[in-house]
Amino acid sequence: MAEIEKDQAELIIPPTMPMLPVRDVVVFPYMILPLFVGRDSSIKSVEEALERDRIIFLAAQKNVEEEDPKSKDIYRVGTIAMIMRMLKLPDGRVKILVQGLTRGRVKRYLKRSPFFHLSIDKLDEPEAPKITLEVEAVMRTVKEHLSDIVGLGNLVAPELLQIVEDMNEPGRLADLVISNLGMKVNDAQKILETIKPLARLKRVNELLRKELDVLNMQAKIQSMAKEEMTRSQREYLLKEQLKAIRQELGEGDDFEEEIEDLTGKIEEAEMPEGVEEEALKQLGRLEKMHPDSAESSVIRTYVEWLVELPWSKASEDNLDIIAAKKVLDEDHYDLEKPKDRILEFLSVRKLTAKKKGPILCFVGPPGTGKTSLGRSIARAMGREFIRMSVGGMRDEAEIRGHRRTYVGAMPGRIIQSLKQARTNNPVIMLDEVDKIGSDFRGDPSSALLEVLDPEQNTSFTDHYIALPFDLSNVMFITTANLMDPIPSALRDRMEVLELSGYTEEDKAQIAKRYLIPRQREQNGLKGDDIDISDPALRRIISQYTREAGLRNLEREIGSVCRKVARGLAEGKKKKQIVTAGNLHKLLGPPRFLPETGREENEVGVTTGLAWTQAGGEILYVEASLMKGKGGLTLTGQLGDVMKESGHAALSYARSNAARLGLKEDFLEAKELHLHVPSGAIPKDGPSAGITMATSLISAATGIAVRKDVAMTGEITLRGKVLPIGGLKDKALAAMRAGVKNIIIPEQNRKDLEDIPGPLRKRMKFFFVKHVDEVLAEALVKSPFKEVGKKKQG
Repeated sequence: MAEIEKDQAELIIPPTMPMLPVRDVVVFPYMILPLFVGRDSSIKSVEEALERDRIIFLAAQKNVEEEDPKSKDIYRVGTIAMIMRMLKLPDGRVKILVQGLTRGRVKRYLKRSPFFHLSIDKLDEPEAPKITLEVEAVMRTVKEHLSDIVGLGNLVAPELLQIVEDMNEPGRLADLVISNLGMKVNDAQKILETIKPLARLKRVNELLRKELDVLNMQAKIQSMAKEEMTRSQREYLLKEQLKAIRQELGEGDDFEEEIEDLTGKIEEAEMPEGVEEEALKQLGRLEKMHPDSAESSVIRTYVEWLVELPWSKASEDNLDIIAAKKVLDEDHYDLEKPKDRILEFLSVRKLTAKKKGPILCFVGPPGTGKTSLGRSIARAMGREFIRMSVGGMRDEAEIRGHRRTYVGAMPGRIIQSLKQARTNNPVIMLDEVDKIGSDFRGDPSSALLEVLDPEQNTSFTDHYIALPFDLSNVMFITTANLMDPIPSALRDRMEVLELSGYTEEDKAQIAKRYLIPRQREQNGLKGDDIDISDPALRRIISQYTREAGLRNLEREIGSVCRKVARGLAEGKKKKQIVTAGNLHKLLGPPRFLPETGREENEVGVTTGLAWTQAGGEILYVEASLMKGKGGLTLTGQLGDVMKESGHAALSYARSNAARLGLKEDFLEAKELHLHVPSGAIPKDGPSAGITMATSLISAATGIAVRKDVAMTGEITLRGKVLPIGGLKDKALAAMRAGVKNIIIPEQNRKDLEDIPGPLRKRMKFFFVKHVDEVLAEALVKSPFKEVGKKKQG
């Protein structure tokens, strides 16, 4: 307190200053309190004070309900104060922390708009009177009254009594007591306007005595009310006593408490009107039943499910687009299309709150980051994330739930997920949606039609709950390895985003940024314990893994880290540097030899490109012409579609024998054998059509096939080349094999945008519409007299 007085003594009070009218409170000298300022004129007064010397005059309004007070509506005596802190609130108001300095009186209003600016007469505190018997008696009386008021339940800060007990200045004591008791504005204003310390303290004593009389009367009334207990109160007391007696006898019954608890939860759940009505109806049935009956257990469980569902609880979306993009980029490298789609959704939500949650489907090989991307999306949006695997699901009740008539009935997994999330707008990921089964118990994929349809899921009805639940706020994300097994009706309801395999450069970047640090942490290694060089990392990618995703790559990196961790555990303190030269000591010999192209141009051997669930692969198709009785032999464990492509290729060659320089009966005494190596691996699909045709025609004409060309495309009997899928993965496979010339269908020209720019620059693509163009590019010399070439580098 002495420091505050010293600061105030050194502070120069200006003769003019802005004024802030205050409501509901009278500010006294040395009083520190926060004020919320909302009126425009008041905010301008605060700003004016802050721009000058932070000094402002605080005067109370005579009428607290007056929104635009005039000078006549404001008391002329107030407190000169200093603004210690200021904070602007989101709703436009300003919060200030002020400290009263000294009393002041309005001398003259200099300006009334846009804020009050006035000249002030400073009212200095008179010198404290000597402590006479009268002064001492009044001070003791005030302190005793204050102690009695606190004892009667008036909420006063505990430390106030100690401060008051140690205070020996009458004026300061009066100001301190009156400022902490919350008196009426007019009573407090009278105290403020009383300048003489002893007179001020006597007025405070009178107010305290009146307040003490009121509190004593209030306590007396409450005591009388308790004595005059009504009949209903006595019955309640007797019931409580009876309950206590039963509990003492071991016959306690918590059933009524359970009913009361469920009633309170129903009110807190903020259910829709129809749902709350059903919940109260079921609760009423439960209250009339015996608590140990089987049906009461069913109803009790049902009501508990209703109150625990998030009917109106939703998490607030993070609509900061820059921050969301940062989170997505932190968690995943590349994957631009899915990231852009999520940012587009958040941008729309920022402009309108009526946007329904999208239904996304991530399709791609295993290990390409589909599930982790969903988790990252939930983190970026600030929503709860729930993962639900539907692979192998065969029972429709897994989605819609069981009817309550069955023993052990439960809600479906959608409702269970919402209960787990505790919000009605989580991100729910349905994993392996392409592996849903069906049997006599129903078809789960058909049940998902309602869940994943934004026009229907606003009133999704679970068989167990039997009440509509709004799923339109939920963001559903499904994942699949293949699109073909997904029913067309279900596929139509989803927005498909393809996550193709990663290039070797992508895998290296992801390993450096995410996989190596994660495995190092999981295996207890520090940054200076292990260093995996770039050549070693690329060798792990190319010779120890063969996949479109990253799972096996992370396993191999984890294996390297475990070997190093073992060395450290055995006492080896030296930092382990993993190079391409010593990698085999940690992981053994390479599991996969690098894919290599053919060493020379060969007759009847063509390099094809195939797509598998693990990404793209190169495929050699071999054809041989030999003596026989005519016909075509197909080997290599080929599927029906691939066999049909072989027969279509042969039919094209026979129907164009004259143009190819062959006799029309060239197969009567000979036989063609078409073989696709790696015979233990099943193969199927139409995209090997032009590859088979090239091998057959090469074997029949004796013209060799170029070793630096790979191809993919479906063939028709008329020789037309039809489009294929998986172009990016097939191009990656060709690059790994060192083949830089690729023949693809003309209709796949648009798909070049999906291939990374660096890869496009390193490869040469030939776009063809007919097999004649394929043969012109693939064979070392054309079997035709004139065939136009159409290519693009």
